[in-house]
Amino acid sequence: MNIAELALENLKVGEHTSYIFEGKEITNFQMDRVARRFGNALLKLGVSRGDRVIMQMPNCPEVLQAFQAIWRIGAIALPINYLVGQEEINFIYQDSGVHTVITSPEYLDKVKTAQSKSGVVKNIIMVADQDVEGTHNFQKLVDQSSEDLMMAETADDDVATMIYTSGTTGTPKGVMLTHAGLAHSARMQQETTKLPQDLVSLAMLPLCHSFGVAMMNGSFLRLHGKVVIMRQFNLEQVFANIDKYKVQSVPIVPTMVIYMLMFPDYKKYDIRSVKYWVCGSAPLSIDTWKQFKEKFGMEIGEGWGLSEAGANNSTNIGRPVIKPGTIGKPMKGMEMKIFDDHDNEVPQGQEGEIVLKGPMVMKGYWNMPEATAEVIRNGWLHTGDIGFVDADGYFTITDRKKDIIIKGGENISPRVIEEVLYAHPAVAEASVIGIKDKVYGEDIKAFVTLKPNAAATSDEILEFCRGKLKKFFVPKEVVILAAMPKTLVGKILKKELRKMA
Repeated sequence: MNIAELALENLKVGEHTSYIFEGKEITNFQMDRVARRFGNALLKLGVSRGDRVIMQMPNCPEVLQAFQAIWRIGAIALPINYLVGQEEINFIYQDSGVHTVITSPEYLDKVKTAQSKSGVVKNIIMVADQDVEGTHNFQKLVDQSSEDLMMAETADDDVATMIYTSGTTGTPKGVMLTHAGLAHSARMQQETTKLPQDLVSLAMLPLCHSFGVAMMNGSFLRLHGKVVIMRQFNLEQVFANIDKYKVQSVPIVPTMVIYMLMFPDYKKYDIRSVKYWVCGSAPLSIDTWKQFKEKFGMEIGEGWGLSEAGANNSTNIGRPVIKPGTIGKPMKGMEMKIFDDHDNEVPQGQEGEIVLKGPMVMKGYWNMPEATAEVIRNGWLHTGDIGFVDADGYFTITDRKKDIIIKGGENISPRVIEEVLYAHPAVAEASVIGIKDKVYGEDIKAFVTLKPNAAATSDEILEFCRGKLKKFFVPKEVVILAAMPKTLVGKILKKELRKMA
C-alpha cells in the first residue's frame, strides 16, 4: 500500500474544511489538488521513486501538501528540525543523499551551506511569496502543474519517511519507516483511542518530529475533523486558538505543560472544550500532572512512543482510567514486554528494558546495519527505556538505560530524584545526570530552572531533597540554569548537561 491513500479516505465524505492556518480555512479537496499538482512538479524536477526529499521549515499547509506529494510519487519524505545546528544539517544532507529540499527563506543560508558541503542537492524549492534566485517557487510549481497524478504503487515495506533521531545520545540516525507501518500506526491509533470522527485538534507539535507525523497521519482517519495548524508553539496563541475554534484534542509535550502552568493570563480564555490532552515525547512528572489537574480541572492522558516504532506505541487515552505517571497500555497491534539483560521476560512489577514488536517497528537505520542489529533482536525492538508493567497492564517508564547512575555499585534512577525536585515549589524543570567520582565511581548532579518570580538557592533545594530522599540519593550538587538545553519538542538534552558538568 501507499500511506498517501489514508488522505484519500478523507475525500469520500465530501468537501469540508479540514485545516485552519492563521485564520484561513482550507478544505480537504483543496489540499488534495495542491498535493497532486506538487507531485507532478516534483516528477518534472527529476524526483524518482526512492529519492529523498527534505522538508526544512516550520509548520504550514505546504508541509502537509509536500508529505502527500512525495508519498504519491513513491519518494521518501525526510522532515528535519529546522532549528538544528549547521553541523547536524550538513551530516543529514550528506548521509541521506538528499535529492531535493523544500524550505523557507529564513533557513536558506543553512540549506545553501549544507548543499555546498554535501554536493548532492539537485533542487531547492522555496515556500515564499516572491521568487528567490537559484530556487524554485513552491506556488509557481503548483500553478504550472497538472492535477492528473497516478498514485505510485509501493510495496508495504517500501520506506515512506526517514526521520533522523535527535542525537541526544550520539550521532543522528536515519529511522526508516515504511508505508505499511505508518498506515498501521494511524489505524491502530484511531481504533485504540476511539476519538470522534468530527474531532477538532490543535497541531502545534513540529511536523518534522515523529510525534507530529504520527498525529498528522491519524488525523486523516477522522473523516469530518478539523486541524488547527500553528506555525510553532506560542503560549498565548495556544489558549486563543483553543478558545476560538473550540479545540477538543491537544497533543502536547511536558515542556508545553510546564509553560501552560506558568501562563498568567489563562483565565482570559475558555479552554473547557478540550477533552483530550495527549502528552508524549518525554516523561511527565506526577507533580506536574497534579498541578495541571488542580489548575485547569482536566486530566492529561500520557502516552509513549519512539521514532523507531512510529512514535505512537502506548497511551492512556481510550482506557478505563487514566493512571498518572504511567504511559498507559500498548496500542492495538503492538506487543510490549519487559526484558532483562539476557533478553528474557521478567515478572510483573519487576524493572527491565521495554521491548516492542509489531508492524510499526522501523525497517532499520539508514546505512547502519550494525546499529540496526543491535536494537532489533529476534524481532523485538529494544527501546533503551527502563520500566515495569503493573497488574492492570499499564506500563511505567522509570528511566533511560543509558541514564542510570551507578553510585557505589547501586543503580540509581535519575527520575526518582527528578520527581522530588519537581515537587519543590520554586522548580520549573529538573534533570539529573551522573558525574565521575573518585570514591563512588559516579555521583549525582542536578540541574534545575526556576518558575517566574520564584526564588531559591542551590543549598535550599539540596536541603529539600535531604528531607525527601535517602542520603545516598541526594545530589552532590544542584545547578540553577536560566534555561535547559532542549530538542525542538522540548526533550531535555542530557548530553549538553554532561558537557556542563
